[in-house]
Amino acid sequence: MTQPPHQPPQGGFGPPQDQPPAGGIGAPQQPPAQGGFGAPEGTPAPPAQPPQPGYGYPQQPGPHAGQPGPYGQQPGPYGQQPGPYGQPAGPYAAPGPYGHPQQPTVPQPGYGHPQQPQYPGGPGVAPPPGGAGGGPFKGKPALVVAAVVAGLLVVGGTVYAVTGGGHDGKKPVAHPSGAPGTSADPVNPGDGSGNGGADPENLNEGRKSGEAKVLWYKSAPDAPANGADAPGMWITGKTAVKAAYKQVFAYKVGNGDPAWGPIAFPQKICAVTSAKSADDKVVVAYMSGTSDRAKCNQLQEIDLDTGRKGWTATVADGGLFDSAISIELTISGKTLMVGRSQSGTAYDLGSGKKLYDKEKYGAACFPSGFAGGTDRLVEVASCAAGGSNEHDEISELEPATGKVKWTRPVKKGWKVGRTYSVDPLVVYMTNEEKNAWNISTLDGRGTFRSEVKVDEKFAPQCGWALLNSDLQGCQGVAADANTLYLPTDVSGGANEIVAISLTDGKAKWRVKSPTDEPMSPVRVEGGKLVAYVRPSYDAGGRVVSIPTTGAGHTPARLLQNPQHTADIEDGFYNGAVDWVDGRFYLSATRLTGSDQAKEKLMMAFGN
Repeated sequence: MTQPPHQPPQGGFGPPQDQPPAGGIGAPQQPPAQGGFGAPEGTPAPPAQPPQPGYGYPQQPGPHAGQPGPYGQQPGPYGQQPGPYGQPAGPYAAPGPYGHPQQPTVPQPGYGHPQQPQYPGGPGVAPPPGGAGGGPFKGKPALVVAAVVAGLLVVGGTVYAVTGGGHDGKKPVAHPSGAPGTSADPVNPGDGSGNGGADPENLNEGRKSGEAKVLWYKSAPDAPANGADAPGMWITGKTAVKAAYKQVFAYKVGNGDPAWGPIAFPQKICAVTSAKSADDKVVVAYMSGTSDRAKCNQLQEIDLDTGRKGWTATVADGGLFDSAISIELTISGKTLMVGRSQSGTAYDLGSGKKLYDKEKYGAACFPSGFAGGTDRLVEVASCAAGGSNEHDEISELEPATGKVKWTRPVKKGWKVGRTYSVDPLVVYMTNEEKNAWNISTLDGRGTFRSEVKVDEKFAPQCGWALLNSDLQGCQGVAADANTLYLPTDVSGGANEIVAISLTDGKAKWRVKSPTDEPMSPVRVEGGKLVAYVRPSYDAGGRVVSIPTTGAGHTPARLLQNPQHTADIEDGFYNGAVDWVDGRFYLSATRLTGSDQAKEKLMMAFGN
């Protein structure tokens, strides 16, 4: 087998080597500001500094030092304001109706996701001068971090109100994914017919002692010249399932043999549920046609273990400016929520029966995004667009009925960009006017719990969010009941994972990557954090386990991928990763449409 030439990391978790600093999510390298989230009211803030570039991907610029943030200023460091949401000066915005949907956001290259231009200011533009202020939510002061971005950000942040500036002038470059073999590769064509278990390409040849095996590898189906999406990767006890362009493929987890024949759709796949249901079902959406008026409105339920095609449905348009051109799909328990730009429709996941609509409420509040978990459904809405009280609101819904459990207004100027976790609820917010961002935690009643107070730059990997918000479009970040785990951003070499308390927002501990390559969280299981370490030129990637409690947090090796396939592993474009039952899975999320060689689709490692 001919291996592709070594390329800059395109997928996986490390920031692209040619990406311009995107000072977004990461906190500038300045000392904590006096003003912002935690400063007592009236405490002067230091002069604002130009923002430091970073690799984060906030959807919109985040809060900067000394400016009012999402939570607003309180008397004393974190003093409460009278009333459930505080007064106008507090962190949570004054209660008010929804407004227009959030502005389209375009992610930044982080883990390999090329993103699009972002805030109006652009890199190197200093944020407004500092002053006393608070965070996104009224009733709590907020610590914020200045962030000027080269492209729309979608990553996490810190909490000290600080600023910095400058960038290296480089522009993001999207590289072809490359692939082993030639365009005539007959062995693993990605159509489910390849004999993945026989290792005909000798991917395990030369495997060293202690290295894991390549269990199987699959190349991608042909894609159009302008590229195609390859969204979703779902792993069950039996199958590894992947969507790409117009098809869904399934492989046996142990050897890569076809689990069931590919499911083909008449048009390209345009949305999928990022998570599977408890009984291993997903829903895929595909386009209604190829014209400019085509909608992403055709739904198909699929059983991941059997490949059985279940119910189908056509998503109706909402009102004016609320079409199904772009949608997001979210599973919460037995409910599927389909989000349009200004509304949502819920379906019973088992039968496809429509349950309810979530539409405009109040004077002018429109749902703009949804995030789902095992038994939680969170709605983000935009309210009073263009008015003096324009703001976002966060609500929790009863998944089966749509009944509102609680609503939390966000202060004017702050936009909810991502949910890093649904249970506990951890939200990432940005403030375009102040070039700032904020990461906050809300409890089960929607009450402000804490915000990140770590002077650091972070770099989760987040995907595209164009016409819909894609609240759950990030990986490389994990959380358990009391801790948030974020990877630091580095321009090269080893980074760290920081464990941040959800009680007070402070760092509990941090651990450095065991190699000279970046490391990012994958999931928390069995009281330990599982993380992925990127491959290098002379070693494959590594899966490690990090104790989350106690005094020691030294990474222990779970899997060492072979050096012989490091180039292949490193070349996955927009790589998605997962660790399930002792196996490590890596897949592309975007195909370039190159005719020069078969593109990579999916790869599995194990012992």
